[in-house]
Amino acid sequence: MFDDLRRRYVDLAQPRLGSEVVFATDDFFADKARLISPAEPVFIPGRYDDNGKWMDGWESRRKRVPGHDWCVVRLGVAGVVAGFEVDTRHFTGNYPPGAEIEVCRSDEAVPGDDAGWVKVTPRLDLKGNDRVYVPVSHDAAVTHVRLHIFPDGGVARLRVWGRVQPDFSAVGEGEVIDLLAMAWGGRGIVANDEHFGRVENLTAPGRGADMGDGWETRRRREPGHDWAVLELGTFGRIAEVVVDTAHFKGNYPDRCALQASARAHGTPEEIAAQAESWPVLLPETKLQADHVHIFRELADLGPIRFVRLNIYPDGGVSRLRLRGTVAR
Repeated sequence: MFDDLRRRYVDLAQPRLGSEVVFATDDFFADKARLISPAEPVFIPGRYDDNGKWMDGWESRRKRVPGHDWCVVRLGVAGVVAGFEVDTRHFTGNYPPGAEIEVCRSDEAVPGDDAGWVKVTPRLDLKGNDRVYVPVSHDAAVTHVRLHIFPDGGVARLRVWGRVQPDFSAVGEGEVIDLLAMAWGGRGIVANDEHFGRVENLTAPGRGADMGDGWETRRRREPGHDWAVLELGTFGRIAEVVVDTAHFKGNYPDRCALQASARAHGTPEEIAAQAESWPVLLPETKLQADHVHIFRELADLGPIRFVRLNIYPDGGVSRLRLRGTVAR
């Protein structure tokens, strides 16, 4: 299920988009910032700090007064939430038995109770060392999420799955932006192989931090080549393609090519099948290790919305940028 969520949505709470946990009533045992860490939660036997057992998540102390604990996550970009992943892995005798989630849209760093919070889940029954997905129905874009836990305890991770909803009216006529950027609604749809790194990393902000912060396939031992299909945030005309192989030195692709289309439909698998016959935007081109490649000699395909990145025969790419103008 969780791999499927990554193919359909973006985690709006990920720190590389600028998201952060801006408030918690209590994070005595485990720092609130860990709640949205992109890494999978871990348990380290024998590791303690000054306050007790070190836990990979957000954990409050045992409550000895009436009430409950809660925290606020400010999303780095506004988005429409499809559902929440609540992860209590490694929290066994210290997980909260109940939770509720609210959302709002606000310009405040930490919105108050009068910010128009909307409860989007019922009271959830949680289990220890568990991981659940809670779909929600809320069509308006939001900027903040408030997680209530009853009465106290620890949650390893909170993922806010949804779609970025950028304001393209703020983009000037003829202004060039990265139409594939995660912050502008770009996303990875499907790849034939994500053994060492997920396709969603291609759209992330900045340059890759290391080889794990890119899309990398296994070593191909059979004929053919690897590929990934991605969706731009909106229709646009591409003026420049950037293929960044940062940190990929002995494992970068020898060559790459791009195909593109204005339309695609169906499941990720159906879109992948359609992509095989899309017209060529960038013909097969040689790549270098650990290098930013900039290509401006591109086919004029008009406005596009989808691209297929082909790499030959396999390897890793850190980032893919499609710079161009919004097609009004």
